[in-house]
Amino acid sequence: MSHAARLAAVRAKVAALEAGGAPAQGALPFGDARLDGMFPAGGLPLGCWHEVAGEGLEIETAAAPGAFVAALARPLAARGVVVWVMLRGDLYAPGLAGLGFPADRLIQVQARDEDQALAALEDALGSAGVAAAIGEVGSVDLTAGRRLQLACERRGATGFVIRRRPFGGPPPKRAASAATTRWTVGAAPSGEGEGLGPPRWRVDLTRCRGGRPGQWTLEMSDGAYPLRVVAALGDRQLEAAQPWRRAG
Repeated sequence: MSHAARLAAVRAKVAALEAGGAPAQGALPFGDARLDGMFPAGGLPLGCWHEVAGEGLEIETAAAPGAFVAALARPLAARGVVVWVMLRGDLYAPGLAGLGFPADRLIQVQARDEDQALAALEDALGSAGVAAAIGEVGSVDLTAGRRLQLACERRGATGFVIRRRPFGGPPPKRAASAATTRWTVGAAPSGEGEGLGPPRWRVDLTRCRGGRPGQWTLEMSDGAYPLRVVAALGDRQLEAAQPWRRAG
């Protein structure tokens, strides 16, 4: 076994211990070492839950974080249904279809408040036939987070929490979290060419249990992987700004 393989195995064991000794549920690879190398198992850990947030107006609309999560959950839908729990019934099904998400694998649940939303998310994660469950809530405390993790471990489902205030109000505070990964996601300009290119996101992986944080521009992929890394210098705005900073 190579040094890299041994190191990956040790990281996976540490991550399992931090998760309470739960067995590994595999990983969802991105097909790019610049991103896969940040995770102990070589891809987004499955059988646990992940937290995704936006900034500014995205705290209310969650358009970019929601699209990003839908792209991640798309390959998981081949394994079972995906449950989406929300407080405001504004999930746009044609938009999901445009991201390649199979609408026939989606179950939508509208909750009356955050407590009910978290309870519904927990129930979905622990239910047979559910491959992934997505919940839109403002915050998840440590107790609720541990309950979500136990629900994931029950049947190996993967959870996504989109931090959202759908009716406005102050942005939720990001306190201690039991999430395996934490992301901040914003929209990015699409690539050059005729018409609109594939959706892109500016992504900041701020926490990864057993792994490393990082920042990328990601683009939706039509291939075997849900997303692909876009080189930063491919953005003309960034390319033009760099010489100006060096000259100063």
